[in-house]
Amino acid sequence: MTSDVVTCGEAMLLMLAEPGVPLERAVTFRRSVAGAESNMAAGLARLGHGVRWLGRVGDDPSGRAVLAQLRADGIDTSYAAVDASAPTGLLMRDSHPARAIDVQYHRAGSAASLLTPDELKPEMLGGARLVHVTGITPMLSDSAHRATLRLLELAREAGALVSFDPNLRLKLGTPERWRSLVTPLLERADLILAGEDELQVLGVTGAGLLAAGVDTVVVKHRDKSASCLTGDSNWHQPAFRVPVTDPVGAGDAFAAGFLSALLRDAPYDICLREAAAVAALVVQCATDTDGLPDRRGLERALEAFTGDAESVHR
Repeated sequence: MTSDVVTCGEAMLLMLAEPGVPLERAVTFRRSVAGAESNMAAGLARLGHGVRWLGRVGDDPSGRAVLAQLRADGIDTSYAAVDASAPTGLLMRDSHPARAIDVQYHRAGSAASLLTPDELKPEMLGGARLVHVTGITPMLSDSAHRATLRLLELAREAGALVSFDPNLRLKLGTPERWRSLVTPLLERADLILAGEDELQVLGVTGAGLLAAGVDTVVVKHRDKSASCLTGDSNWHQPAFRVPVTDPVGAGDAFAAGFLSALLRDAPYDICLREAAAVAALVVQCATDTDGLPDRRGLERALEAFTGDAESVHR
């Protein structure tokens, strides 16, 4: 199977507490899938792109559920590894629209953390135009860090564009460790998608990354707007104002929307607009992926967001 996009990372079973109930009080949970790379893959697949996910799950019910969901979204998992000796990671969290969300990771010793560079082969990137990487994978373990370096090498050999989203999670390591392991990787990307606060923690700026050789830097600001910077120009996109049910997954949705437009050779202002629209759709739903639209759904949402159409389609 040929895929336009290849990504490699951790996909976990998500157990989402009933809306509005703190995690320690919840008695009802909804099962889903979580993971920065798999979220982005689902977003691109629904928008009509061929996407391949590389990663590892355990030979357990959780792993089978994860792979089944990825396949249901049209993601190619033919190179996914199933480990009989290590479990699939588990993420448990609650869901609140207006207060802090408690996220608990159970990933120590997981199959995903045991990723090694020798598992990644050139044929896995065959035909890929884009390889997407996040900072989470190299932070999982030393071997996963080396595997990320290998993936970047293979992407260059394949002539694929490399996009990188730091996806900073301080439960995975201190700011110093993130700067040590992830900051050096940024300069190996063609495109960076990062939050303003993430760049500060990593000790870099958009201008500095451009000077270091990155072609394009997309910065998500604290007010939920976003900017796209290149060596000779910049664009800005305000957020679409929508009621927020759950903010988790917005960054991965933004990345999917931006990269989808980029793969269609859309100009950067359109890339930003579609990224903002996909993010706005996702935050109105509880899980990381429920709100991800297909192409027609995105077009209808944009028509409604920009005031060009009725919001109810009868």
